[in-house]
Amino acid sequence: MVGAGDATASQRAVAEEVGRLLAEAGAIVVTGGRSGVMEAASRGAREAGGTTLGILPGPDRREANEWVTVAVPTGMGEARNALVVRAADALVAVGGAWGTLSEIALARKTGKPVAALDSWDLDGVEQFETAAEAVEAALHRLG
Repeated sequence: MVGAGDATASQRAVAEEVGRLLAEAGAIVVTGGRSGVMEAASRGAREAGGTTLGILPGPDRREANEWVTVAVPTGMGEARNALVVRAADALVAVGGAWGTLSEIALARKTGKPVAALDSWDLDGVEQFETAAEAVEAALHRLG
């Protein structure tokens, strides 16, 4: 799950639903572990009884949002985006700016599918209207 660190209220709501749906399907939710979409997806997953993995840019695991089950401090800054992508089987992107674009590009470069909701509209990135559609695609059609 990737997306806007500075997310809108609607992006956070969608990300929370994505996290919940992924957890209900038995998936581990991997994020960058910080705020915005990452926090909302982690909250949705944890509230559904799921496990969340936060791969952090800094060296301190206390930087993780409160909903992260396992925090991995990398000290790598934005380069940690590659680890987020490598740890995931498929990406669901909600909103986002340059960091999200880098994660989408890395996912496509490594052949991983990307489902997008209110995010970058690029070749190889499938766009969806609802969290349920994006999760279904990530789990079944794309993954």
